Amino acid sequence: MRNHADAGAGRLLERFEHYMPLVEQGITQAARRVLEGEQVPAPEKLLSLFEEHTQIITRQKMGKPREFGRKVLIDEVDGGIISRYEILSESGSERLHLPESLRVHQERFGGAPFVLAGDRGLYSAENEKTDQQTGVKHVVLPTNGKPSEKQKRHEKQRWFRRGFRYRAGIEGPISVLNRAFGLDLCLDHGEEGMERWVGWGILAHNLRQISRIQASRQAA
Repeated sequence: MRNHADAGAGRLLERFEHYMPLVEQGITQAARRVLEGEQVPAPEKLLSLFEEHTQIITRQKMGKPREFGRKVLIDEVDGGIISRYEILSESGSERLHLPESLRVHQERFGGAPFVLAGDRGLYSAENEKTDQQTGVKHVVLPTNGKPSEKQKRHEKQRWFRRGFRYRAGIEGPISVLNRAFGLDLCLDHGEEGMERWVGWGILAHNLRQISRIQASRQAA
């Protein structure tokens, strides 16, 4: 009984040692913002005492300029199958992660994709050049900001517009992932819990996609 009580006391002490610095950080943050009128930089902000991995996500959406959580980068291939996902460690641009997505795709499928399409957050001149050198036939990455006349002509090409429509089509699966598979709200705890939650949601999504593909083939 004594050993059992000692183990319980040890676990309680570990929790106190974990949360006390976070409580002190929250008090200091509140004092800086409320009493001193200081703008606390986002990386220094504690947004949740119990889910301290939570980040501020700035969105370019009407009515939702900011959200709280974590960004998830999703790679989708033909058939609506998600071949890779990554919970990003930062809430800024995801363009630095595109080379890794391409590398993993080559490793898993034995070559570069014929078309690589992404949103504006993935664009950089270096990414576009690297993708082409790797063997991607059509790179569909619209630029940020106001495009030049040359870029406008580039983005008006038929293959580019077709690839951009394919990219836009992933908004539907993302909505389904949020509504049907729980990616809009993680009910597990901690960063590891979030990784499990996202992973199981994407696995369930892929299994449903595979079953639908198989059913359509059998019906045909």
